[in-house]
Amino acid sequence: MPYTPFDLTGKTVLMTGGNRGIGFGMAKAIASAGANLAIWGRKADANGEAVNALETLGAGEVKAWQVDVADETAVIGAMEALEAHFGRLDACFANAGIGLASPAFEEMPTDIWRRIMAVNMDGAFWTLREASRIMIKRAKAGEPGGSLIGMSSLSAIEGAARAQAYAATKGGLISMIKGIAVEQARYGIRANTILPGWIATDMTDRAQNSDVFTRKVIPRIPARRWGEPEDFGGIAVYLASDASRYHSGDTLIIDGGYAVF
Repeated sequence: MPYTPFDLTGKTVLMTGGNRGIGFGMAKAIASAGANLAIWGRKADANGEAVNALETLGAGEVKAWQVDVADETAVIGAMEALEAHFGRLDACFANAGIGLASPAFEEMPTDIWRRIMAVNMDGAFWTLREASRIMIKRAKAGEPGGSLIGMSSLSAIEGAARAQAYAATKGGLISMIKGIAVEQARYGIRANTILPGWIATDMTDRAQNSDVFTRKVIPRIPARRWGEPEDFGGIAVYLASDASRYHSGDTLIIDGGYAVF
């Protein structure tokens, strides 16, 4: 019998923030691997474009919900709708996030801090909490298993000037994921965090267009290039698949070698 642990046929995967950026890059790989795929995003038109592109890649169904993860009621309602539609949830990527331009730390207004916390920390908490409820219910019915993934950042483990709010949410996510990994292992649920480095997305558009940044930072990446959303396809399929069934509580750095150089 062939070894096919990366086949996601029959599994249902949720990707928040899956209509663009790293989320869309991961979604493409997951759809290609045969999973049923749920996309959450705030913009209906972007969701529709993503579904049209993703549903041609694999045999699974792709469906999008318009969700602002900073709204607890919206997260709960969308998760209930997902379960009602697909009947199960095997992997959840808490990927939705924002990074607002911030002034110097001593001048940072509280509203910027609160907005980033609401999306990146609260949103991830509500998403992972509701996803785990579905997985635990299934485990108690005799089918343990599930994968919870948080999208963090190198800013969680390195100093990030003028990005303390963003970094705080990403560091907090690592700690939350580790706690989940320990507590919910009894249900066969595993939990891991992905830490991207410098990736070419809308969020890093300003840095991509900076000659100084390109000259001083990109040469420090051993891979000598910006990362691309598609560079996360392999790790996404791995974490959603049975290949990672004994891999939990980890922080997986995808950065072209930047953190170790």
